[in-house]
Amino acid sequence: MPKIKSSRGARKRFKVTASGKIKRRRAFKSHLLSSKGRKRKRRLRQATLVSATQARTVRRLIPYL
Repeated sequence: MPKIKSSRGARKRFKVTASGKIKRRRAFKSHLLSSKGRKRKRRLRQATLVSATQARTVRRLIPYL
């Protein structure tokens, strides 16, 4: 059975934690920041986990991580 290719974009965007959960960055932090509040921008800096429903999809994109 041949190896499955990983999605290159997904490999750059997601990391797998030691417990096996998938970590991601938050969206909406790249531009148009002047209209967003200080508190909101501070919260967007922190990484978060992928939801359980999306985790299965992401695992298919990065099978060997």
